[in-house]
Amino acid sequence: MINLDAPIIPWIGMGGIKLYSHISELKSLLESEKVEYFLYDKFLVRYEIKGKIYLFFNLINGKLFKITTLKEYRGLLFDEIYVGQKTEDMLNVDTSFEYDEFEEVYVSDKGVFIETEPETETVKWISVYIKELETEAFDRALW
Repeated sequence: MINLDAPIIPWIGMGGIKLYSHISELKSLLESEKVEYFLYDKFLVRYEIKGKIYLFFNLINGKLFKITTLKEYRGLLFDEIYVGQKTEDMLNVDTSFEYDEFEEVYVSDKGVFIETEPETETVKWISVYIKELETEAFDRALW
């Protein structure tokens, strides 16, 4: 069961789900929820628990490397940032966010990506991920 009110904790997880979890640990969750999956690389898969969260796994080691909120998620990042919040307010809460033009997300070196909705200028998704994401160790599934 996903706790949609649980805090969003960079480098750790959200919804009661921890990064680095093995897919076998989350099998019952994936079977009990309405889930779709998308293979977006030979070895990377994203499970969507409808309206709640995305879970990203590396198929080589079977581990969870990123979790992303969807519209039903109500938990807070840094006790103040939430899905649907005005982008300006989000940026006032934490000044570590910088906009990445290529990825079109706000990035913090604290372990968070935030995608915003340009038309409404609100937070669309909040993602937490493992520290190894941008390293060679990630590519080789050595984490």
